[in-house]
Amino acid sequence: MFLLRELNRESLLWDVLVDPARKIRIGNKLYFGENEDLVAEVIDNTTSRGRTLRFLFDGTHEEFREKIFSLGETPLPKYIERDVEPEDAERFQTIYAKNEGAVAVPTAGLHMSKQLMKRFEIQGIDTAYLTLHIGLGTFREVEVEDLTKHKVDSEQLIIPQDCVDVVNRSIERGGKVVAVGTSVVRAMESTHSTFRQLKTYDGWTSRFIFPPYKFKLADALITNFHTPQSTLLMLTAAFGGYDLIMEAYQTAIKEKYRMHAYGDALLVI
Repeated sequence: MFLLRELNRESLLWDVLVDPARKIRIGNKLYFGENEDLVAEVIDNTTSRGRTLRFLFDGTHEEFREKIFSLGETPLPKYIERDVEPEDAERFQTIYAKNEGAVAVPTAGLHMSKQLMKRFEIQGIDTAYLTLHIGLGTFREVEVEDLTKHKVDSEQLIIPQDCVDVVNRSIERGGKVVAVGTSVVRAMESTHSTFRQLKTYDGWTSRFIFPPYKFKLADALITNFHTPQSTLLMLTAAFGGYDLIMEAYQTAIKEKYRMHAYGDALLVI
């Protein structure tokens, strides 16, 4: 079972994915742990593999969270074909992660270390932070020929005032805006003025970017090498140009670069 999102703190309601889904039906009770330390009741279906659960737990919310963390493990993508290691709890996370809610790590951010961020500061490079809780749409391949018919899951987006101030000040000074990750590009393209100014935002976005597209804010993009037919690859192709990005991918394959999460980075300028 993959915990996706807490719907109600008091009732311990969660959206989850289950596997095998056909065996898990409304009204079923699920037991976790060798001693059945935790019990959940299935109360609704959401998608083919999605369910809404109510956890049955006597204790505080903090004790409940301790319990699920003790029973669970870091949800690495399936293409990482190895067992989860204890170090993944910290390693499969950006150093500046703050707000809980994403179902996957924004992989471009994994390249940022404390030492590298300090070098940015010494060089006079300002940094700004926003929150886009990456959703399951990240993993869904596009299966339609007409891209306008592909629906992207909504993701929660929060752009605070201090982020807006840093980005807009850079633009006004003639500086460059470098987006670390496709999620940052999606976030910025979801809220901006006609005068190339980022705006604050607290809500949801289902922005889907594919070629051709004219980007409003980012001058450069740091991103990983993405899976075929993914929305992330399409955004990258829109940003750098299809032919140039495909050429870069061919080089990556030839040189045996690491792909996807825990992989190598691509700078598109």
